[in-house]
Amino acid sequence: MKHIIYTSEERGLKDLGWLQSNLTFSFSDYYHPTRRSFGLLRAFNDDFVAPENGFGLHAHANMEIISVMLAGAMNHIDNLGYKEVVQKDWVQIMSAGSGMRHEEHNVGDEQVNFLQIWIEPKLQNITPRYQKRYFPEEGRKNKLVTIVSNEEGQAHCWINQNAKLSLGYFEREQEVQYTLNPTNKSAFVFNISGSLLVNEEPLEQRDAIGIWDTDQVHIKCLTESRFLLIEVPINN
Repeated sequence: MKHIIYTSEERGLKDLGWLQSNLTFSFSDYYHPTRRSFGLLRAFNDDFVAPENGFGLHAHANMEIISVMLAGAMNHIDNLGYKEVVQKDWVQIMSAGSGMRHEEHNVGDEQVNFLQIWIEPKLQNITPRYQKRYFPEEGRKNKLVTIVSNEEGQAHCWINQNAKLSLGYFEREQEVQYTLNPTNKSAFVFNISGSLLVNEEPLEQRDAIGIWDTDQVHIKCLTESRFLLIEVPINN
């Protein structure tokens, strides 16, 4: 097994006052010479948005953009005609494809916290699409639940890449054994809260680990823990 640890203290910080974005990889005006991506996982941002603030209309193309809502309420408006509000435990994905524009703002009274995840697409210039799904925490206790998959279905969001995202919410001392698909795969585990051992490597809150050259990921929850596991190709 090979791995790399991304501690919360090592992340880049983009602080605009209304936005605090904790950046695992080079993004926007933050640059880290050795942390440009993890395989096809291009961006992993832990974002906090103040009430009555947000991102104005902007464009994306040829990127799979996933938002995992951890707290608060944020709207989504795009040129495909969608006008949505997503809150805690909602997951949304944009397959930007040949190009789409959208905006999003904190529409609640509390700070929004969401994970903004960019994964490079499998096919270029596809027809843009938007999708959202709800994964209530009370239905995920002591389960590893698929939230995004390359296999289409009603229970999760679909991604234009050989990738899979799963949310875990487990009690203390619970353990998870995850088997990676055999072809060109790696795992990125982000610890949302609690304390974990991932393949015997300790992760505290907001730490992450990238793992490759193995077919198994073993997670032990030392406390009540919440985490996100991303299975993604390590190479193009």
